[in-house]
Amino acid sequence: MGKFIGHLYPGLYLFSYGLYQAAVVSKAMIVNDSPLYLSRPPRNKGRWAGLWRISYGGLLKMVTGSILTVYVVFCLDDMMMLLDKKYPPRFLYPKEWQHLTMFILLTLNGCVDVMSRNLLPQRCVLLEKGTLVLTFYVLLLLLVSHVQDTTGIELQIHYLLILVVFLLMLVLTIELWTPDTFQLLLIEAFLFLMMGSWLMQAGFILYRPVTGYPWQDDDISDIMFVTTFFCWHVMINALCLLGIYGLSALWHRCHCPSLKLMGSKEAPYHKGTVGPLYKLLQEVEQSEKDEQALLLSKSSS
Repeated sequence: MGKFIGHLYPGLYLFSYGLYQAAVVSKAMIVNDSPLYLSRPPRNKGRWAGLWRISYGGLLKMVTGSILTVYVVFCLDDMMMLLDKKYPPRFLYPKEWQHLTMFILLTLNGCVDVMSRNLLPQRCVLLEKGTLVLTFYVLLLLLVSHVQDTTGIELQIHYLLILVVFLLMLVLTIELWTPDTFQLLLIEAFLFLMMGSWLMQAGFILYRPVTGYPWQDDDISDIMFVTTFFCWHVMINALCLLGIYGLSALWHRCHCPSLKLMGSKEAPYHKGTVGPLYKLLQEVEQSEKDEQALLLSKSSS
């Protein structure tokens, strides 16, 4: 898995997912709708009505995770053996087993998305977000352990990747309480773009450098330029996010100029207990204020 293809394909998937999320959130901001249901067209009663309700994002996670899992298993000659046959036995292929764990988590996350959107009586957003957060917690632990025997250029690349994963984990954790916040959703899309583009860049730096000459671990200028390239990715992905929003606004103005700003009319879904609890506390507080005002009026009279 530690090859050019092993970095290119996962990075390409993450970058494509970030583009999709950016398009969905941009459209939701323009029409002032909920991004959780914006990607669903209006329900039809025809023969193919069920196809519109399929979680294509969850299916894509399942297919991508399964393909990458099979690739990790079959890219080795002895088929991912856990222990060797010597005495005492020792663990084999620790990094490949970590990659396998990551891709199995991606597949399971897709299964949860499909189950929540297509099998449960009503969609549970908290379940989807919680599974995604748990996936990134495990991913962060694996990445921290992944750099134990790396040095130089590879270590610097993985440190910057860990930084992106850590920030994305924080954003996803906050989204457990506020899943409809546009600012957090934009940051999430941006971090997915960063994670995907940087993973592809890591494949080129480590295995297929553009100059044809490998990067030098003992050259401080090479290590410094790794961080410089990362900063360029930050700027390019920010411009990409801005361009997606601009194209979405232009498309909306040209094709849907008379669309009214209205909320989503989909079936209700579980967000959590923070919103209703806060409203209940407000009602109790208002009733107490009314009772105090009544008592004061009676005492003054």
